[in-house]
Amino acid sequence: MYRQGAVGALLDEYERAVMDLEKTINDISDEELIKVIDNNTSDPNCKSIQTILSHVVRAGYAYAIDIRNLAGEKIDKPEKLFHMYVSDYQKDLNSFFLFTIETFKNVNDNQLEQFENSKKIKSAWGQFYDIEQLAEHAIVHILRHRRQIEKFKIVLREHK
Repeated sequence: MYRQGAVGALLDEYERAVMDLEKTINDISDEELIKVIDNNTSDPNCKSIQTILSHVVRAGYAYAIDIRNLAGEKIDKPEKLFHMYVSDYQKDLNSFFLFTIETFKNVNDNQLEQFENSKKIKSAWGQFYDIEQLAEHAIVHILRHRRQIEKFKIVLREHK
C-alpha cells in the first residue's frame, strides 16, 4: 500500500530507508555493535556502529522536531542515547519513524516547497531547507549511514 501525495511518497521512501537499515543491523552481534572500527575519524558519530546508530536516531527525531518547530511548536531535541543491543536501536528507529509520521499528519503537499528562507528550517550546520528538502536529506542521511554500517560489517568480519 502506498501513501497518497507528495507527503506520502516522502514517507514511503523514508520508511523503506529505515527498514533497510533495520535489516542491515539485524545480524550484528553485541560485540560488533560497540567495537570501534574507525579510530582515525574526527567525527565522534562515526567510530562504531553504536555511535552511528545513536546519531541516526537522534537526527531522525531532530528532523521531525525541526518541522514541528517550524509550525510553531517548541520542542527540544532529545539527547543522544547509546545502547548495548541492536534490538534497542531497532525499537528506536521504529519510534522516531512513528514520530515522523505523526509530524507529517499536519503537513500538506502544498507546504513542502518554500522559496523564502523565512519559511524554511535553518539546520544546525546553517543550511536552509524547506520541508521537502529536509525530508529528502533525512532519507539520504539514513542511506549513507546504512552504507557506512555495511562497510563496517565487512571490516569487522574480515578480521575474525
